[in-house]
Amino acid sequence: MPDLLIELFSEEIPARMQRRAAEDLQNLVTNGLVEAGLTYVSAAAFSTPRRLSLALEGMLAESPRQVEERKGPRADAPEKAIEGFLRGAGLTRDQLEERETPKGKVLFARIEKPGRPAAEIVAEVLEETVRNFPWPKSMRWGSGSLRWVRPLQSIIALISTEEGASVVPLEIDGIKAGDSTRGHRFMTPEEITVTGFDDYETKLKRAHVMLRAEEREETIWHDATNQAFANGLEVVEDRGLLAEVAGLVEWPVVLMGPIAEDFLGLPPEVLQTSMKEHQKFFSVRNPKTGRIERFVTVANRETRDEGATILAGNEKVLSARLADAKFFWENDLRAATSDAGMATWVKALEKVTFHNKLGTQAELIERMAVLSREIAPMVGADPDLAEQAARIAKADLSSEMVYEFPELQGLMGRYYAKAAGLPAEVAAAAEEHYAPLGPSDEVPTAPVSVAVALAEKIDKLTGFWAIDEKPTGSKDPFALRRAALGVIRILVENDIGLPLYRFVDAQLVRNKGQVNTDLQSALIEELIREIARHGVFGAAWRTIKERADHLLHPEAEEKLGKQVPDKSSNLLAFLHDRLKVYLRDQGIRHDIIDACIAMDGNDDLTLLVKRARALSETLSTDDGENLIQGFKRANNILSQAEEADGVEYSYGADVKFAETEEERTLFKALDAAEAVIAPAMERQDFTTAMSAMADLRGPIDAFFEAVKINADNATVRRNRLNLLSRIRAICSSVADLTRIEG
Repeated sequence: MPDLLIELFSEEIPARMQRRAAEDLQNLVTNGLVEAGLTYVSAAAFSTPRRLSLALEGMLAESPRQVEERKGPRADAPEKAIEGFLRGAGLTRDQLEERETPKGKVLFARIEKPGRPAAEIVAEVLEETVRNFPWPKSMRWGSGSLRWVRPLQSIIALISTEEGASVVPLEIDGIKAGDSTRGHRFMTPEEITVTGFDDYETKLKRAHVMLRAEEREETIWHDATNQAFANGLEVVEDRGLLAEVAGLVEWPVVLMGPIAEDFLGLPPEVLQTSMKEHQKFFSVRNPKTGRIERFVTVANRETRDEGATILAGNEKVLSARLADAKFFWENDLRAATSDAGMATWVKALEKVTFHNKLGTQAELIERMAVLSREIAPMVGADPDLAEQAARIAKADLSSEMVYEFPELQGLMGRYYAKAAGLPAEVAAAAEEHYAPLGPSDEVPTAPVSVAVALAEKIDKLTGFWAIDEKPTGSKDPFALRRAALGVIRILVENDIGLPLYRFVDAQLVRNKGQVNTDLQSALIEELIREIARHGVFGAAWRTIKERADHLLHPEAEEKLGKQVPDKSSNLLAFLHDRLKVYLRDQGIRHDIIDACIAMDGNDDLTLLVKRARALSETLSTDDGENLIQGFKRANNILSQAEEADGVEYSYGADVKFAETEEERTLFKALDAAEAVIAPAMERQDFTTAMSAMADLRGPIDAFFEAVKINADNATVRRNRLNLLSRIRAICSSVADLTRIEG
């Protein structure tokens, strides 16, 4: 079976586009071939800075002959209908077949399509692919109409068999497909003629081109780490930078150079960021001191002086870049350690907009400071330190270093706060309050950092909920899903019980007060105090209305009384949805989470997670799984009886009316379970409560086996229904088991 080799050779393709372009080339070509009936055994795509390549093995030599049968009109249909059918099928009347059907004689057409040679199909598919390639950005050159990421110079389209290789007849905008390419631009620029993929890859290697991106990455990392190790140093791992650099070179040559002594006092992160962003250099660290002392650059060619000239040029450019970084660093340190300290930077944020409806960065900081102080006692933090940390947490946004390297925000804040002599907890919170930035990022654990991180994320969520800027579908421009997951992870992974309604409601009121300036500040302040006292907006609002009608603005009922509870409930539902995703990744079913969310106290996410985990563990046992069936049976019988009788069987079950031993045993089991479950739930020991609930499985099963609920004696029937009500009440005190599926 033939093999196919395709190469699209051009000027340099941006590194960030190469991997996706190789995938697109493979998908577009293989999908097109298969749709045309040309199947294959395997396919592999490759990319270098100057070429996209695709190799197919075991391709059919031609597409198979196709036979299609079409049903037409009745044999006695009007001539125009028959003529239309003939035109569509491309046949004549005598080529049709008449068949008897339940509706009479019907015409059928048998259309045979002969197979097509592979070369013809490949030419069509490849031209379609090239002309409609989905580059993020593309260009035209010369007088042609073809668009490509950079000027396309040559095309290989080669079908090879055991008998030899043949070029696919194809020409696109004056570029004829052939069997030749070129090697390395500087080291081996001569033309190379190939006969198939193996020959192609081998000759490229001789011409100083590594075709496989993985091989280039491995070569770079191997040589860099070996050179560092030989000098008692280590390369700072950066897989993203490694992939990018591998896309910049076809023949990687690793060179290591020194960093001038003047710059070794810069924070390691500054050196690393500056070298990565500006020069695409790897950082080389001294493991004994943690300092970045050298750099690794990757050249695209070998030289007679073994890279000395290249290295000298890179050192010169790097020194200029690091001189800028040093200038920023020293200026920032002078500002941070001045008499005014970081307060000058915070003052500057009064002119920086956070969001046009939510005010400036300075107003954000003020809200964070107040909320951090309120949260602090709940997480074991000193309120004064938490407020102080919140007030300087975003100060470094005004620094020159963060202006140059935004990705260093928070980290530089820690350095500057430490230099300013602020407490260590405050300096740490400046960096850690952004965390976690992703699902694999560590959460802050220090109490002050936890308080500020929660305040930042809760204010962000409530702020955008207050102005109705919620995530929709895949759109989440303000990273609110990430903020919600951050709140969840900080609380759960630090085992912190926090009644979210209290803080969400208060912050919604603050944000609504800021957005709606016509609301009286006295009302806002009074309402926030009452929320802190009652723990929830509803009770606070009723208290305000009862005793302070004079504070109520005419629009306050609409903008606060109605909107805050709705937005608060909606935001908590959003957090619950994020929690489901978080727990689903840990193997906890969504119906189990729903059963726990339905219980009181569902705004304490840590408590909710503990309940869900305990219920999940219980339901994974035979007793737990079978108990659900017994509970549902009891609940269904009870619900049907209550609906039919028009009464609620919720009390009055008495063991003296029990007629069977199984009834008496169930009474005892329920008494024992209740004695364990009630105190266990009080102390939030869900594991013990769930275990006691699961122990009811045996007595409940035995009861249903031996007892007829709808007894002839009305008193006995009522007693048994009230007994079922006890089963429902005791089990429902642990979780809403009606939401469990199955």
